[in-house]
Amino acid sequence: MCGICGEIRFDGTQPSPMVQARMMEAIAPRGPDGSGLVIHGSTALAHRRLSIIDLSEKARQPMVDGELGLTIAFNGCIYNYPELRADLEAEGYRFFSHGDTEVILKAWHAWGKECVNRFHGMFAFVIHERDTNRVVMARDRFGIKPLYLANVEGAVRFASSLPALVQGGGIDTSIDRIALHHYMSFHAVVPPPRTILNGVKKFPPATIRVIEPDGRETDTRYWNPPYERDAYMAGLSREDWRDLVLDSLRTAVKRRTVADVPVGVLLSGGVDSSIITGLLAEQGQNDLMTFSVGFEEANGEKGDEFVYSDLIAKHFGTDHHKIFVPSDQLMAALPGVISAMSEPMVSYDNVGFYLLAKEVSKHIRVVQSGQGADEVFGGYHWYPPLGDSKDVVGDYARVFFDRNHETLKSQLGDDWIADHDASLELVRAHLTQAGAATPVDAALRLDSQVMLVDDPVKRVDNMTMAWGLEARVPFLDHELVELAAKIPPEFKLNEGGKGVLKDAARLVVPHEVIDRKKGYFPVPQLKYVDGPYLDMVRDALSSQAARERSIFRPTYLDRLFTNPSDHITPLQGSELWQVGLLEMWLQAQGI
Repeated sequence: MCGICGEIRFDGTQPSPMVQARMMEAIAPRGPDGSGLVIHGSTALAHRRLSIIDLSEKARQPMVDGELGLTIAFNGCIYNYPELRADLEAEGYRFFSHGDTEVILKAWHAWGKECVNRFHGMFAFVIHERDTNRVVMARDRFGIKPLYLANVEGAVRFASSLPALVQGGGIDTSIDRIALHHYMSFHAVVPPPRTILNGVKKFPPATIRVIEPDGRETDTRYWNPPYERDAYMAGLSREDWRDLVLDSLRTAVKRRTVADVPVGVLLSGGVDSSIITGLLAEQGQNDLMTFSVGFEEANGEKGDEFVYSDLIAKHFGTDHHKIFVPSDQLMAALPGVISAMSEPMVSYDNVGFYLLAKEVSKHIRVVQSGQGADEVFGGYHWYPPLGDSKDVVGDYARVFFDRNHETLKSQLGDDWIADHDASLELVRAHLTQAGAATPVDAALRLDSQVMLVDDPVKRVDNMTMAWGLEARVPFLDHELVELAAKIPPEFKLNEGGKGVLKDAARLVVPHEVIDRKKGYFPVPQLKYVDGPYLDMVRDALSSQAARERSIFRPTYLDRLFTNPSDHITPLQGSELWQVGLLEMWLQAQGI
């Protein structure tokens, strides 16, 4: 787990070491244990290291294999690297290190583009071939590990974070109007290749790209599972599906224990993190460390779920750490939270993960986390109504979108509104494509392959890596997701959602955490923007930079400021926090 950056030039010149140094400095928190830079002619690869597997200097990056003529910068973890290494050794490959980075190099040399199909893990990597001067980029199936790109004069740059590319200089930092539409409508989800900035793009998940020396690119999407029923599994009962899910989840959790350092759990007290804790305990992990965070109440809304996390910690005898964040500490942390965002992200739990990761990183370097369970097993409230939907696009948009196109036109300045409903068109294209048997299947595919990538997964990566903490997400094991995609929707939607997962959890964890009302990461002070939080947002939106941009109509801002708690989105977000965060993020990037 690390941070990577670099540059590929097509004009015959050498990349500037100073540009690489600026980008490396921007991603330094992702890799506090070391750094490296290799320039081969027109290609520069740079790396910041967080030592998790093979802690020796032999595994330092960028890794150069002189025998094969390959150099790699890699961020992530290949969980099945020992098995792949054995396969490669059987084919005659010799290894000089003991980790997963060298396995990727050998795998590319041995199997070419097919290598990614063999990887179980989370990854973003860039490989340079000495003999052909080609460059290869790849990103894992769910985009757990980020990769951003920017075209500059005569070159393309890449980095693990968008701010690193901005720090490199020469980037078009104007705002993409279509991305702005997604941010304001699709609950801040801006799918690849767009970002909020015109000059920076996102490399898509489940993609491997070969870049020729003249700049020509060939992309291959290597994973896109069908969300349809399997005829061979048609007769399976509810109990059969329960057992298959539990077995697959056991494997997913066990895979994510591979490390040369201890692995803990971010324990919210919900079903998802509780079953992970239970399975790790079941597998015999001793002195398992678990961590929970809570905040002050606001408007009578409770700010923690310690009663449930305490219950799980006691049941499994974990070394449990509770972090309570008073309001003054929350306020003080917000500038750091916003600076840590690769893109503006409105969810309140950004600050929760940021402060939790700060504390966890004092004790441990790797944790497992429950992200993805709701998107994979149907845990959100908008899935059951889609069971008999005759208009999946409209029904989905009504419950998930923060506002429709007509409303947005009354809130954005004249220069910023897109001339068409870009967000609804994007969602329609995903929901109506072939490969999903029912409206629920289509929504689960959209949420797991699009929304999840650019909201929960990105959020956890950004906030944990701000403190050099690696978060692993077993619910996004691709074999578990492929299994879940075959499960009939009725088995997912029973028991108020995530039915089949709850069935599996009953064999592992106490029923109190299963039969509770669904919870979210509560940070009520940011839902009901008031006091110093209101002052902070008002200062950002009334600044000279904000006035010059004029993204939002003054009449709209006046309504929000008059009574912020009256303007809550369908997903229980604050409209004022959403518009204020965008401006605060832009200013944090110096834009």
